[in-house]
Amino acid sequence: MVKEIEINKTDKFTQYLEHLEAGKRLQEDWINHGIDCVDLYFEDIDSDWLETWGYDDDEPGNIEKLTTFLESDDVVAVKVRERLQDKSLDEIIAGLEYCLSQLKEEDRIFAAKDFLVGDVVVSGRGNASGNGDINEVELLELAEDLMDKLREILG
Repeated sequence: MVKEIEINKTDKFTQYLEHLEAGKRLQEDWINHGIDCVDLYFEDIDSDWLETWGYDDDEPGNIEKLTTFLESDDVVAVKVRERLQDKSLDEIIAGLEYCLSQLKEEDRIFAAKDFLVGDVVVSGRGNASGNGDINEVELLELAEDLMDKLREILG
């Protein structure tokens, strides 16, 4: 069945004219004011809006959530801290953000495992541990538990 949609050409043309007029005003402001024309269109352009982009005032951001989790007494958080005791909290968070940036779930888990082993360099300094008694199965389980926790915390 074909659904017929009535298109009012006058409305579309009127909308087009409004957009065209707005574009002309912007061009005119650019010619008259130069880069300062931005102030005409955006209020408080010099504030910290870029640093706080995406953060709600009511809800903590991902970094705060990760920090709270890593500092908690959660079993997974304790194991991660023990495993990465030579890394700072910022380095651990950067590593976790890298792991979470992987597109596929299995890639995230293996990136987390590699990070827990110390094979992933995030902050520019190498940190591969020469620990020969690494239990691959336990590390993979910890990586899976960690990714599950992060998915639960970050949504």
